[in-house]
Order: sequence, then C-alpha cells, then structure tokens
Amino acid sequence: MQAHGWYTYVHSGDQKPQKVTRELLRRIFVYAQPYRREIGGMLATILLTSGLALVSPLIFREMIDNVLPAKDINRLVLLALGLLLVPLLTGAINVAQRRFNSTVGEGVIYDLRVTLFDRLQRMSLRFFTNTKIGELMSRLNNDVVGAQNAISNTIVGIVTNTIQTAAILAVMLTLEWRLTLVSVLIMPLFILAARKLGAVLRVIAREAMDLNAAMNAHMNETLNIGGALLVKLFGRAPEEVNRFRQRAKAVSDIGIRRAVVGSTFFIIIGLVSAVGTALVYGLGGYFVIEDAFTIGTIVAFGSYLGILYSALQGLAGAPVEFSTSLVSFERVFEVIDLPTDIIEKEDAIVLHEVSGDLEFDNVTFNYNIDETKLLSEVKRYGKMDNVTAVLSGNQPKDGKKNGHDDTDHRRHPERLVDESDSIGPATLTQAREVALESISFKVSAGQLVALVGPSGAGKTTMTYLIPRLYDPTKGVIRIDGHNLRDVTLDSLAAQIGMVTQETYLFHDTIRTNLTYAKPDATQAEIEAAARAANIHDFITELPEGYDTIAGERGYRLSGGEKQRIALARVILKDPRILVLDEATSHLDSESESLIQEALKRVMAGRTSIVIAHRLSTILAADLTLVMDRGAIVERGTHEELLALKGLYAHLYETQFNREKA
Repeated sequence: MQAHGWYTYVHSGDQKPQKVTRELLRRIFVYAQPYRREIGGMLATILLTSGLALVSPLIFREMIDNVLPAKDINRLVLLALGLLLVPLLTGAINVAQRRFNSTVGEGVIYDLRVTLFDRLQRMSLRFFTNTKIGELMSRLNNDVVGAQNAISNTIVGIVTNTIQTAAILAVMLTLEWRLTLVSVLIMPLFILAARKLGAVLRVIAREAMDLNAAMNAHMNETLNIGGALLVKLFGRAPEEVNRFRQRAKAVSDIGIRRAVVGSTFFIIIGLVSAVGTALVYGLGGYFVIEDAFTIGTIVAFGSYLGILYSALQGLAGAPVEFSTSLVSFERVFEVIDLPTDIIEKEDAIVLHEVSGDLEFDNVTFNYNIDETKLLSEVKRYGKMDNVTAVLSGNQPKDGKKNGHDDTDHRRHPERLVDESDSIGPATLTQAREVALESISFKVSAGQLVALVGPSGAGKTTMTYLIPRLYDPTKGVIRIDGHNLRDVTLDSLAAQIGMVTQETYLFHDTIRTNLTYAKPDATQAEIEAAARAANIHDFITELPEGYDTIAGERGYRLSGGEKQRIALARVILKDPRILVLDEATSHLDSESESLIQEALKRVMAGRTSIVIAHRLSTILAADLTLVMDRGAIVERGTHEELLALKGLYAHLYETQFNREKA
C-alpha cells in the first residue's frame, strides 16, 4: 500500500474496502460548500415534501372513521380535493428540489474536473510517460461522475429518508405506540444486510473501475491516429477487435455481477419489509377486532408503514451507494494529492530580461521512478517492463523477458535504445542505469552548441532538462547565473523555445497552432514568423489558408511542413534560448533545404542548443559536445575533434563525411 497524507489508497491487486473516515467525509463536503445556498434550498424542499407525505394517510383515516359513517358529502369532497392537491404540491416542490440538486451535482462535477485537469497540467513529463492516457480519461470522466453522485444523489437521499423516518415514527407513535415498536423491531436486520452486502459492492465497484480504465486505455492506444495507422499497416484489426472484445467482456461481466449483487441486496431488504408489514397488519387487525382502535387508524398506519419501510430501505441502501461513490472520490483525490516532481519555490525569481548564458554544472540524471508520484493502478517498480501493458497484458513477475534479466535497462522510459546501435566493434551498447553523468559546460549568450553522438547517448535527455521538463538528480543548471530551481516555471518557459524531433500539432487550424506560442499575435506577426520558417507560401496556397485544419497530430501535413510550422511557432514566441532537434534525415531534399535555411534565421542572435544531424550545423557551431553513454566524451570545434581521432572522428567518417561527399 501507499500513503498519501490523510488517506491510504489501495493497489488494484488489493481489493480490501477502506473505512469511511471523518477526514474523508470532511474533504468530500468541502466540494459542497460553494453551494450552501442551493443545499439549503434542497433541505427546505425536503422538509416540505416530508411534511406533505404525512397528510394523505391522515385524510384516509378521517374519511374512513368519520366522513363515510356520517355520510358527509361536503367534507368528502374537500378531503378528495386534498388528496389531489397533495401530489400537485409535492410535484411542484420536487421540480424545485431537482433544480437545486442538479445545480449542486453539475457544479461538483465542474469543480472536480477543473481541479483534476489543473493538477495534471502541473505534473512532470515523467508522470505522463508512465501513465496510460485511458487511465487519466477514466479519472476525469467516470470517477468524477461517480463522485458527484455521492453528493447530489446519495447524500440527498440520506437526508430525505432520515427526515421522513423521524417524522413518520413520531406520527405513528401518536397513533399506536405498540404497533410502532413492532415496526421498528426489524431495523437491525436492515442494518445487518446493508453492512454485509455494502462491503461486497464496494470491492466490485473498484474492480469495475479498473476494468473500465483498462478498456479506455486500449481504445486510446489503438484509436489515435498513430495507433490506427500501425494497426492498418500490419493488418492487425481482427486481433485488436478480439483484444477489445475481451476487455469489453470483462467490463460487461463485472457489470452483471454488480447488478446481481445489488438486486440481491434489495430483494433481502424487501423480504425484511414484508415480515414487518405482516406483523403490523396481523397485530393491528387483532386490535381492530378487539376494538382497541379504528379501521381508519390501521389504514393510515399501513400507509405510514409503507413510507417508513421505503425510507428505511433507502437508508439501508445508502451506505452501499455512498461507499461505492467513495471509491470514485478516492481515485479522484489520489490524482489531486499526487506530489509533483517539478516544484516551484514560493519566492521564485521571475526572469525578465535574459541574455541567454547557460551553464550545466556537474549534472547527473536518471529516470528512476518514484511510485508515490504515480497512480496506484499502474503498477511500476522502477523497470520499464513493469509499467502495466495495454496490449500484451501483465508482464512476467520475475522481471525477465525472453529469458534475459532486464535489470540493466531502467534508463529511459521515453525511448527504447537499440542494443545493436553501437559506434564501433568494441563499443558498449547505450543501455545503462544513469541517463546523464557529470555533465558540465558553459554557453555564452548568442552562441551555438551542437550535440552529437550515437542514438541513446543522452542528447535529448540533456535538452529536456533545460526547460525543466525534468530536474537533475544531482548538479545545477543555470540561466544567466540563476539556478533553474530558483526561477518561476512560467518565466522560464517564456525564455526557452523548443522544437522536438516529433512535432506535435493540435487537431485545429494552422493559425491556432501557431498562436499557441503567442495568443495575442497579429496576422502580420503570424505571417512574418511563417515567412521566416519558409512555410508562408505553402499555407497561402491551401484552400483555407491559415484556417486550414492540420488534422489529428498534424497528420494532414508532411513531416517537413509540420517541422516548419513548429519552427514558425517558436519564432512567434521569440525566446532567448533555442533547443532544437535538427532531425532532417527523413525529409526530402527540398524540405530539408527549406528547414536548414529557416534554422539559420531562427538561431541568429539567440543561444542555441542543437542536436545536430548535419555537418553544416556542426561547422557553424561555437562548441560541439560529443556524447556517449550519458557523458560528454569529447568537446571542441570540428577541426579539434577530428584531430582527437576518437568518437567524433568515427562519426564523421561513417555519417557526416557522406554528407560532404
């Protein structure tokens, strides 16, 4: 188990129901506090409807005992009108109550979703690389609705039934105290049934949520554009349908089980009510025969008895519903209470005018995963293959795969490094425990630093540390002498522009994707940035121009077009420090030429850290850092590095020299 402050959450493998604590209830009611006025209105309507429920049986009693024997037509008409008026008033009040109820319920949904989404926006990249998107969607949708049900339905039902029970018992005691005592003798049976089956239903509810999350994760993996493309290219649609069928069947089975257990509970409650009713009518009939009280009294008593047992049934079922809803609250609060990796100090410095000096001072970093900062349902123990799989199911418990111990492969959850990706016959693979080790270098404002090295050497990881997507395990990174941990995240983000190798565009217009960097940008500024990135002419030739939809993840555009839009977006941001993954090897020669020309404009006058794939970038660099297995093994200019006849010289002969030729 894992502890988070005021409550303890349970892994999916541990299905023991948790106790309802005062702290948990207090925290739940915090979300109802903004709606005190509406809740007051609900209480008022509940009191009114409860009072009206007491009127009809008294009218029946008066009719049977007095009006009918006296053959009083006038009073009979009045009482009949009263029987008509009571449901009319009750209906009108119920409409008002429903309005108050829905206002509270929808408000709670809104507040919980916004709080959850805000919390997720402040989570580090590490959290998202180790959490299934389907699990997050389940928290934002299913669990929030389940939590809302506890406040707007279950709690309202508890209050209503409690008031009705108290009022009806009071009236029944005035009518006949002996029958009232017989009526309440069966109350312990209600409580016992609720306690036993409530615990079972709560376990089933959590299991159902886990299975729903797994199904949602599978849908998100295979129905996004990348997953759909992969399925079609490999012809795996039948297998994916079968896999989804299995997950959907599990959800269906748990739903049936939940329905059966729930119906069993209410059948038992109904039988208990029948026992009480039989006792009351039997004893009441005896009292009528003995002339202890009138027929009208037993009729009214019977009516009250039906309402009483209905209220008791609701109270007996309330713990079941409430404890089920608590599972949703637990899952929502689990996300809200997750500690963040990237913490902003309370007295953090706001960066205003930045020249662009950058320093790495003995920086070490690894991707060790802290389980307390991840969702409980996604089991992780520090190894990549222990992240709950979406397609293949559970991984082997011994941490081995294909007969090999995976202990030495804990290093990079974002990317798998090809073990055959070596730079020479005697070179070790890039698989390792520590992603970066003892990285130190300085960059002056306006300088260009090129990062080169084999795939998996740690180049991308190093660039991720600059905008604080991660924090170093050891060491310090400084901008203009300021430790990155000492500055505000927003002001840091404003000073850094980053273009990654995998360009991401929203399923929206090109204009919206561009102005994401500067929402108040004018059309002239947008076009100037597009021209600088060599993409303006292409955009203007599109049918809708800048209002053309880019498509899911920008899939309606080519790789070169997406990269130039990403460059234009960074130009529009106008940062002092640029971090670029100059990935052009997969592009056609025309797109590559346009991007290279755009890069020169983008980097002019800015501090630039570029993962270099082109010799031209290295030749233009003020400093080239050669990385291998998470360390800087060589540094210098092109000529100086060639003279060392080391790793860079090998890369030059095998990669960059081909470009020169």
